[in-house]
Amino acid sequence: MRILFAFLTALLVSGALPALADGQAAQSPAPDAPAAPMTKQVRLDKLFADLKRERNEKAAERIAGNIWNEWFRSGSASIDLMMQWSQKAIENHKFDVALDFLDQVVTLQPTYAEGWNRRATVHFMMKNYGKSMADIEHTLKLEPRHFGALSGLAQIMTLTGHKQSALEAWQKVLAIYPMMRSAQDQVATLSEELAGEGI
Repeated sequence: MRILFAFLTALLVSGALPALADGQAAQSPAPDAPAAPMTKQVRLDKLFADLKRERNEKAAERIAGNIWNEWFRSGSASIDLMMQWSQKAIENHKFDVALDFLDQVVTLQPTYAEGWNRRATVHFMMKNYGKSMADIEHTLKLEPRHFGALSGLAQIMTLTGHKQSALEAWQKVLAIYPMMRSAQDQVATLSEELAGEGI
C-alpha cells in the first residue's frame, strides 16, 4: 500500500472545468458546438485507457496520480474535510481517530469508493485483515479498477500465506496498470516461489 500513501498526501479538492478556447465564445454558434465538460466517470475511463496503453513507467505514474486525484474528489466539502482529518490522524498514528472519521464518511456517502479504501488501509495498518478485506471488497464493487485496493488485497493474501490468491490479485493490478513496478516485482517473486513449491 506504499503507492497509496504516496498519493494520500496529495488530496486535491479543486476541480476546474475546461474553459473555452480564446475566440470560441465570440464566434456564432457552430453546428458542432463544444461538448459539455466531461463527467468524472468519463475522465476516469480515459485515464484508465491511457494507463493501460502507457509503456513509460514515469508517464504511467503521472497517469496513476491523476486517477488518484479523481478518486479523492468526493463531490462534498464535508466528506473531503473528514478525509483530510483522517489522513492527519493516520500520519500521527491515531488510527482509532481516523476510523471514527472514516466510519462517518462511508455512512454519509456510501458510494464514495475512496472512503472505503481509506478505511481498508487503516484496518490493514492495524492488522485487522478481515475488516480490511471487507472494505476492499466494498471498494472494488464501487470501482473494480481500483489498483490500490487490489494491491492491498494482494498484500493481505501474502501476509496470510495465500500466495496463489496474492499472485492472482497482483495479476489483476497489472491488467489495469501494466507499468506498476511493485506489482511486476511481486508477480515475478510469487510466480517463482509457487513454481518452486509445485503449485
